[in-house]
Amino acid sequence: MDHRFRGLGVALVTPFRPAAHNGVPPIDYAALQRIVEHQINGGIDYLVVMGTTGESVTITAEEKKQLLAYVIEVVKNRVPVVLGVGGNDTAAVIRQMEAYDLSGVDGILSVSPYYNKPTQEGIYRHYRAIAQASLLPIILYNVPGRTMSNMTAETTLRLARDFENIVGIKEASGNLDQIALILKHRPKDFFVISGDDALTLPILALGGDGVISVVGNALPAEFARLVEAAMAGDMITARREHFKLLEFMTRIFAEGNPGGIKEALKVLGLCGNELRLPLAPVGEATAKAIYQAMADAEVVKL
Repeated sequence: MDHRFRGLGVALVTPFRPAAHNGVPPIDYAALQRIVEHQINGGIDYLVVMGTTGESVTITAEEKKQLLAYVIEVVKNRVPVVLGVGGNDTAAVIRQMEAYDLSGVDGILSVSPYYNKPTQEGIYRHYRAIAQASLLPIILYNVPGRTMSNMTAETTLRLARDFENIVGIKEASGNLDQIALILKHRPKDFFVISGDDALTLPILALGGDGVISVVGNALPAEFARLVEAAMAGDMITARREHFKLLEFMTRIFAEGNPGGIKEALKVLGLCGNELRLPLAPVGEATAKAIYQAMADAEVVKL
């Protein structure tokens, strides 16, 4: 098993400065450096750049190249870097991968095709094409709440068995029966990662290998304690850390992602809460609930 992708991965936000004259907020690279250092100092195991949390769909191709290069420069090989490259046009996904300088990238996270609602055979062939085109390890990403198309356990296992460079899956179906089936029947070197912060503990208890977290952007040390304890079999400590963070995990997603986590990062002084349209900052009531959850978790004082 490739241990670079075990433990706590963080789906990195893309911080923005206030909008310029054209209404599109530019990337805030100083804030990005602060956030990356916050992750590494907090004990995370790897970073995921330009996933959903990073607002990848509203970042231009040139910005993506610059952002990736900047993160790699700041990281300085201290933790692995995974790049999010996905879409609902298989050929376009392959062209995206070919357009990057991947010399500092350790793996690719690729979301299952969205909107088209492909069959399981279509999903299989999509990932087959990506695996055949990639020199890097591929992490599948199943998130039917966004794609409107679930990748079944059978399809995941078929891909895991057929392609050596498909090394794991980020599972965000919320279906513990499906996740348990993958864990039960997976090849020995295939890892299963939680794609839902709140389900990290039960998935690790079933034998999962970690999480790609949103919460970890703001609270890396706290979430790392949960993950480390669960993976070591210390469920008493893991449960305590889970319950400590439970309200925070719930409230940052109340108005979607990444609006909530950016509000938390604003409280911590790491970046502003700017997003690119069509996303918008969370409302006042949700912001207050996030502040309260952070205070209850003893990470800030109101």
